Amino acid sequence: MMDWTDRHCRAFHRTLTREALLYSEMLTADAIIHGDRERLLGFSDMEHPVALQLGGSDPAKMAQAARIGADWGYDEINLNIGCPSDRVQSGRFGACLMLEPELVARVWAATQASAPQVQVTIKCRIGVDEQTPRDALFALVDACAREGCISFTVHARKAWLSGLSPKENRDVPPLDYELVRTLKRERPNLEIILNGGLRDLDHALAEGEGLDGVMLGRAAYQTPAVLLDVDARVFGSEAPVMTRQAAVEAYFPYIERNLAVGVSLQAMTRHMLGLFASQPGGRLWRRVLSERGVRAGAGLEVLGDALAEVSHLRTQAA
Repeated sequence: MMDWTDRHCRAFHRTLTREALLYSEMLTADAIIHGDRERLLGFSDMEHPVALQLGGSDPAKMAQAARIGADWGYDEINLNIGCPSDRVQSGRFGACLMLEPELVARVWAATQASAPQVQVTIKCRIGVDEQTPRDALFALVDACAREGCISFTVHARKAWLSGLSPKENRDVPPLDYELVRTLKRERPNLEIILNGGLRDLDHALAEGEGLDGVMLGRAAYQTPAVLLDVDARVFGSEAPVMTRQAAVEAYFPYIERNLAVGVSLQAMTRHMLGLFASQPGGRLWRRVLSERGVRAGAGLEVLGDALAEVSHLRTQAA
């Protein structure tokens, strides 16, 4: 979710669900060690619970980055062993590390030892290139479990490191949800969370039956309203389900605070474009935010006008 789940996205998603664990963009260990930490790691208290996702393969650097992340207050450190982009391959991290399970185990051990106050988890694929998925997945999980890792989020696709683009790697390799369920059956003491190709909450809950959780990526970003039912259906919350409009209004104070310190409206509203997808007025909502939200000096009035337009069309449609 690089360039997607930044702090503004997570703050918006938190208005939709109080309970779901939110994830940062994947950040490299070198960026955290040497970069602008406030820009990279800063987040609002409202985002909790929130996990920091790390990429890297040097145990010492990953340990240092995990310690920094834990000190910044993240609730979980997640090691990304699944991203197939060119950037991660050239840096020897992400999905290419499926080929080096013992190295991943050493990285996990070093990061957990350096940040004992939080849980360090792993997100992986079921294999890469010509690997046999069952062999590759179990080899990685077992190597890390021997070191003490107990939580794995599995994107139920292979990654092809050559021949497919990062975008194609999110769609073209076939999904194998049953392999992830097999992993849980054969390693019942581990926490196994399903990821990959989950279209909506109904689909996620159906495919995640018997597992310990599900992770929504693109579905949550592109159609964020799927998060509105999470608290009630997954966590058993008895609080009233938030409406789309109420969620936008709950985001207003956050937007106001950030506009006051120079953040552009577009930096925040770009994460909201799909909120009314497939709803009356959805395209108008997207157009207003896309055209007016990028203008210099744009403020909350843009969102107010967009909501009014959507409300009018939804009333007509009713």
